Amino acid sequence: MFTYADRIKPDGHSITIYLENLLAKRYQIPTFQRDVVWEKENVKKLWDSIYKFYPLGSILIWKTNTKLESHREIGGIKFADDFQSNEYQYILDGQQRTTSLLTSIYGGNIAKNENFNPTLYIDLTIELIDATDDTSYAKRFLFWDEIDDKNGQIKANLGKKKRYDEKLIVSLIDIIKNYVEIERNLHTLGYGDFENPYMQQLRRIREALYNYKISFIELRGIEVAEVCQIFERINQAGKPLDIFDIVVAKTFRSENKTNNISGFYLRELFDKFKQTIASSQYAKIDDWTLLQMLAVVVKLEFPEAGIQNITDMYLNKLKTEHVEAVWSNFKIAVAKTFDFFDNILHIKGGRLIPYRYLYLTITAYFYRNDKPDYTFLNKYFWYYSFHNADLLTNTTHLWEHIYFVNQQKANSTYSFNKFDIDKNSIRKSFYSYRGRLSRAILSLYANHKPQDWAKPHRDILSDVYYLLTDKPNLHHIFPVNFIKQSGIATQIECDSLMNIAYLSQITNLKISDKNPLDYLKQYDEPDLEAVLRSHLIPTTILEWSRANALPENALSIFIEERMNLILEALRLKLEGIEFNVFDMGNRTNN
Repeated sequence: MFTYADRIKPDGHSITIYLENLLAKRYQIPTFQRDVVWEKENVKKLWDSIYKFYPLGSILIWKTNTKLESHREIGGIKFADDFQSNEYQYILDGQQRTTSLLTSIYGGNIAKNENFNPTLYIDLTIELIDATDDTSYAKRFLFWDEIDDKNGQIKANLGKKKRYDEKLIVSLIDIIKNYVEIERNLHTLGYGDFENPYMQQLRRIREALYNYKISFIELRGIEVAEVCQIFERINQAGKPLDIFDIVVAKTFRSENKTNNISGFYLRELFDKFKQTIASSQYAKIDDWTLLQMLAVVVKLEFPEAGIQNITDMYLNKLKTEHVEAVWSNFKIAVAKTFDFFDNILHIKGGRLIPYRYLYLTITAYFYRNDKPDYTFLNKYFWYYSFHNADLLTNTTHLWEHIYFVNQQKANSTYSFNKFDIDKNSIRKSFYSYRGRLSRAILSLYANHKPQDWAKPHRDILSDVYYLLTDKPNLHHIFPVNFIKQSGIATQIECDSLMNIAYLSQITNLKISDKNPLDYLKQYDEPDLEAVLRSHLIPTTILEWSRANALPENALSIFIEERMNLILEALRLKLEGIEFNVFDMGNRTNN
């Protein structure tokens, strides 16, 4: 009976046996492993630790019957790509050490330094001074560029090249393959006594090669989702392993022209698709979200495929043949989804989408849908983005939504429940790129195609530096310092999204900390009222500017009026849906 204790098994092999097993394809390095950072000094220190029989730390092996895409080249050494087995052994942690050991002995190529020879040599004349000697390794272990004197041109290498010619500097691979010849040469040169330091050095490195035990920890009976967690915890760089990496590796298929089998590489498909929409902000969508969108479509097309959800456990069940079957229509659906956000809703950045799951539900709606109803889709988007209750926060909601939009797709009918919205939640909304309502309000502002104050009729979001992060390009209508100096409002009111607008960098610099009465005069042209309305900004502020007088509670009045403009805009978008407004801020309900 398999128990939890059986999941972890310690083991150990000598260096030579480990590398022989690697070359014999008994181990694989999955492609989700990060690129190796190969440095001469680190490789020397690795071998110094082996030479001194210091512990190196364990190599983590995942034993599984799941076939993943593996590196078919490690350090320039090529491996066959048609490897098949009932059980695979993947190196989850230890690629760096493995590559260093393999190339030190068997040579190869180092990425970004292809002309460098990584074969390692040992100078038998360099003695270990004492147990604390931590410097001689740099002279003991050498690479060819530290030996080759270029026919006498490199003076610093003359002595080492002479010792190399005398076979007092030898490669590690020669110690493995030609140990007897090296020992015989030492005898010929007069260094053959058992106690001779050169002989001692030779025996010591040979003992390390054959008797130094590399520690292994083997994992068995562990599913892919748990492997991702283990990988993240033991990865020294702290970089998590995304399920996308696993799915890419698992669905990979090599091209076989003889049997007319085409290759399949999901990462390449994703990258090529993103290139086709490179002009859109949505080309920056993360691979994980795109993978979940794909899983939704596979579930719709192949209900029996076992993709019951979008969690890691189910994403791991994606099959190459299912992805191939939906890929063409999937790309069309995703492109339509991004086009809907970008060119119909005019939301120019992915960070503004109120719910991440909207990517999934709307892709499901567009999948194999030749006659999408954009009136329905608009109502769907704004209804759930602004509804007082969070109605798309978990996977149960997700599948309910997908069922709902697909019902409309199938019979062109739909019905929304009563729409509830709290004035106070809008009044007290602040910018947070993780906040659903915050993103919804900013999306609504963007949807109205706000125009440039200084250049009316020019859409500001087509010109402004538009990249929403923790410090978005959003600006206070009543500037912060003006509020502090005048005392007309609190900091809470000042930071409300009701006091925020999209402005160009130039306009914002001109406004600076000025009184709205003053800076609005600079832009008070016949088109300014229309420009303000495009920002859902009440024109009352323009009337104050023209009268050159601000009420004592100007910002509070402004916030209430702008909030009502937002509600009016939503009423129009949700026409035909019962619209219920209430106010939890101790004001009279509407």
